[in-house]
Amino acid sequence: MGIISILFGTSKTDFKSLVDAGAVIVDVRSPQEFASGHIEGSVNMPLDTMSSKSALLKRGGKPVITCCRSGARSGLAAEVLKKAGIEVYNGGAWGNLQRKIQ
Repeated sequence: MGIISILFGTSKTDFKSLVDAGAVIVDVRSPQEFASGHIEGSVNMPLDTMSSKSALLKRGGKPVITCCRSGARSGLAAEVLKKAGIEVYNGGAWGNLQRKIQ
């Protein structure tokens, strides 16, 4: 996977199938950004809390899809979660991800 795909979530992942199978969407933007608009059912866990939240996500046992405003922060969050042993996918920008899962 190229660096652009890792950072901005441009892979050919079938996000709709992942969500239909129970994947958790984690929006890593700030609470203020999340409040201004987000994917219904997504969970807000700001990037700076990702290390401390990884155990909680791992216990859930479900794949995780990260998203943010542009895909950069979600790519960083995905790397943190991957290192914690979580099946994770960078969904990129939340607006684009929302269109992919509808």
